[in-house]
Amino acid sequence: MCTGWCEERCTSVSVGRWSAKGVDLHSWLCISLLFLALFGQASPQCPDSCHCAWDTATVLCSDAGLREIPEGIPPETVSLHLERNYIRNIPETAFSDLVHLRDLYLSHNRIDTLSSGALRHLGPELRLLDLSNNQLRQASREEFGSTRAKTRLYHNPWHCDCTLQELMETLNLEPETVNGIVCESSVRGVGEGSRWDDPGSQGEHAGQPLVKLLDSGVNFCSLQRKTTDVAMLVTMFVWFFMVIVYVVYYVRQNQAEARRHLEYLKSLPSPRKTPTETDTLSTGF
Repeated sequence: MCTGWCEERCTSVSVGRWSAKGVDLHSWLCISLLFLALFGQASPQCPDSCHCAWDTATVLCSDAGLREIPEGIPPETVSLHLERNYIRNIPETAFSDLVHLRDLYLSHNRIDTLSSGALRHLGPELRLLDLSNNQLRQASREEFGSTRAKTRLYHNPWHCDCTLQELMETLNLEPETVNGIVCESSVRGVGEGSRWDDPGSQGEHAGQPLVKLLDSGVNFCSLQRKTTDVAMLVTMFVWFFMVIVYVVYYVRQNQAEARRHLEYLKSLPSPRKTPTETDTLSTGF
């Protein structure tokens, strides 16, 4: 850093000295140190395997062979490109420091898990969130938080159920890509299939766009509630049946015990009269 002496030396250099005699060694050293202090140490660091465009606050980490979100992303980042890597999971605090982020590109990875609240820390300035072409099967509103960014979720192997339906109704989906959100499997409705069907079957709505299913009147939440109601009725019926069986068993056990006790009483010898009792009866007559 440039000391007070160096600053004083720098200010003592007059215009005439610059033009006539040039800059002496002390002045040149002071100016060099001053530029180093102002610009050299203020330059932020770019994450490994990434390229940073400081003029646009863009961090380019595409096609970098990354297996996780890189550390040390500058907090001033406005646009972050992480597409075409091998990322599988997004930790909860991955983007907690990026309060100025507007565009987040995560497409063409292997993301199959979003930690609880993984995208909740994204600031209100976020305009675009791209999670297309990944391995996501399930997601909930808790993982996305209250973001209102335009969201891309197409080309993922989605399992369509009530949780995904609620998420779709919450997010600001990109209209051009919404038909690409296709159910690879779906929750089984009441009475769908038979007891001999493969339990791992994909369901009735597999291969159909989720938005078109919802527009046609399919309600996965009502299917889930009906399934829950049927399960409760079956549970109550089984419980009632077990109570009846126990009562019948208890009554039969008591009847059998009563019969055994009666047979035991019958098997006992009858009491005989003593001689004194016989004489008393004779005398009375």
